[in-house]
Amino acid sequence: MTRPLLIIAALILATLSAAAEERIQATLYKNPNCICCEDYADYLKSNGFNVRVIEHPNMTLIKQKHGVREDLEGCHTLLVEGYVVEGHVPVTPIRRLLAEKPPIAGISLPGMPEGSPGMGGTKEGPFEIRSITGRDGPAPIFATE
Repeated sequence: MTRPLLIIAALILATLSAAAEERIQATLYKNPNCICCEDYADYLKSNGFNVRVIEHPNMTLIKQKHGVREDLEGCHTLLVEGYVVEGHVPVTPIRRLLAEKPPIAGISLPGMPEGSPGMGGTKEGPFEIRSITGRDGPAPIFATE
């Protein structure tokens, strides 16, 4: 390989390495038998996240450990930059959470709504993304997507 080609190859590798480092690091906990969680992880990866998927046989334990109340539970639990993201939350509210850094535990799209990222079906209306605050009572709306 000639010197100019080596320099170009080195620049390409450096650029790819820098791009990989800029990806948002996240860990997704899921039930070993769930397929939609894999689809959600793929959605996140295609939107700039580097997602490590961990299959866990007791998702209730994971949710309790991270302060997710039963009424805010979703299909899987994502940990990203000190926050918990519960369920099939679109990336826009996640990016807002990470940019604003509010004093909450995280955000949730409870259940498995049709048309949400990683789920099939048709979205029938706006999704209400709820704040996970650790307090009792209604969970405040963080975003409508």
